[in-house]
Amino acid sequence: MTRDEIVAGAFDAIQRGSKSFRASSRLFDRETRERAWLLYSWCRHCDDQCDGQVMGQGSVERGSVADLRDKTARVVRGESVAELPFEALALLLSERPVPQRLLDDHLQGFELDAAGWQPKTHHDLIRYCYHVAGSVGCMMAIVMGVPADDQATLERASDLGIAFQLSNIARDVREDHLNGRCYLPSDWLAEFGIPQAELFAPEHRAGLLAMVDRLVGLVDLYEARSRSGVNRLPFRSRLAVLAAARIYGAIGRRVGSLGEAAWDERVTIGRARKLGFLVPSLAEAVVRRRP
Repeated sequence: MTRDEIVAGAFDAIQRGSKSFRASSRLFDRETRERAWLLYSWCRHCDDQCDGQVMGQGSVERGSVADLRDKTARVVRGESVAELPFEALALLLSERPVPQRLLDDHLQGFELDAAGWQPKTHHDLIRYCYHVAGSVGCMMAIVMGVPADDQATLERASDLGIAFQLSNIARDVREDHLNGRCYLPSDWLAEFGIPQAELFAPEHRAGLLAMVDRLVGLVDLYEARSRSGVNRLPFRSRLAVLAAARIYGAIGRRVGSLGEAAWDERVTIGRARKLGFLVPSLAEAVVRRRP
């Protein structure tokens, strides 16, 4: 496939798979935007394979993390894997070398899910969020031009990914519960006297809402920490990252503000509100000048 064909396939993946990420990616310059789509294509494929879905929907046969690891390692070695997500990854690595450790870290999150893992402590929860999304934040920073050895900036990029995942966990508590998953630490459940199987029982609503408030507080914390690294990015990348932070942060805070109604339907941020985040993001991007 030509570069244009691979990029077009990656764009189709993000078009169908993530409205929020697609909206934010449009703020990048063209090269960064296309490389973000390439990375998304591989990440989306890995997620779908492990969940047995297509673009986060439906139900199909699950793939194995071992197969994903094997194909990813082959791409890193320069071998051809004739599947669009891996061709997208190969193209990305040829233009913006991403350390294999970050690819491996991301895949480890899927291994935790495949094993039916649940966090026991707050620190376990953050470690999981790093694997699932913080590692992607690091890879996105490299896509945006951050050197792979700039550990301080990569840590702040990881913080933003962790904030995104915490928002997702808060939003999807009911959906995860119905699918037999729980990302609320077991020591939180014990603190509030809630058996996991009875998470949504009426008598446990107060405890559940308290735990979600705790998640939203962590979203605010990690989102704030991430901002100290934003000034290391080019202007348009700063703008895109700040807009994405506001969008995902708004999801978590919306869940927190809705109380018991938070899971009556999936919380989303409408197009008009996303556009409304552009003005403050633009102002902040100007203030946070690149050193």
